[in-house]
Amino acid sequence: MAVPLVYAVLSGFKSTDQLSRNPIGLPDPWVPSNYTDILGSGSFWQLVGSSTLIAVGTTVVVVAVSALAAFSFARFAFRGREVLFTLFTMGLMFPFAVAALPLFLLLRSIGLLDNPLGVILPQAAFGLPVTIVILRGFFREIPAELEEAATLDGCGPLGFFWRILLPMARPALGTVSVLAVVGSWNNFLLPLLVFNEPTWWTVPIGVQQFQGQYSAEYARVFAYLVLAMVPALAFYSVAERQLVGGLAAGATKG
Repeated sequence: MAVPLVYAVLSGFKSTDQLSRNPIGLPDPWVPSNYTDILGSGSFWQLVGSSTLIAVGTTVVVVAVSALAAFSFARFAFRGREVLFTLFTMGLMFPFAVAALPLFLLLRSIGLLDNPLGVILPQAAFGLPVTIVILRGFFREIPAELEEAATLDGCGPLGFFWRILLPMARPALGTVSVLAVVGSWNNFLLPLLVFNEPTWWTVPIGVQQFQGQYSAEYARVFAYLVLAMVPALAFYSVAERQLVGGLAAGATKG
């Protein structure tokens, strides 16, 4: 897995002529301007900011809604619960490409084209099935004795959910948050469908535009691809540490 990444990083430090003559060896000389020119470009940071806003918004919406839904499916018995849960799980088999045209028409009719909400809300909706499935399984493992003890102490269902269940579910919440952020960051088709103006373009769209603009300068394209991956890799690295720390902390509690 590391070999393609290392190759891309080193290729970004070469000129296109070096990449043609010596595609495998080390850069000679090193050309850091491929990276510094991109980092000094305001358009690149605009793409990063747009992707960050959309990823954070999507994660907040999908985790908040899924946590409440999973709590209901896991801790309450009501008529039609399994049918409704099955309806959500069927969303795992529903590809986005099938919904592209009706979704575009719907967003256009309600005025959400060229609006970040036009990406955040559909991404959150398509992220609900897998998030609910993961959180429901975790919530069902919480012993019923904890809920009974909380009820005896005067804690209602919402208080139990907020004060006890969510803190205990930090590993699961971390998992679904990582999935939501990385999925949003890498999403290409939906932002391309929603954003006509470059104001809200995301990093994947920026990569496509940059490849088209500098199609003959492979070294600069490699540099752009590497820089586009860095934020997602950095977030995943930090989130993974927090996730492992939460699992280890939970395992040592009596």
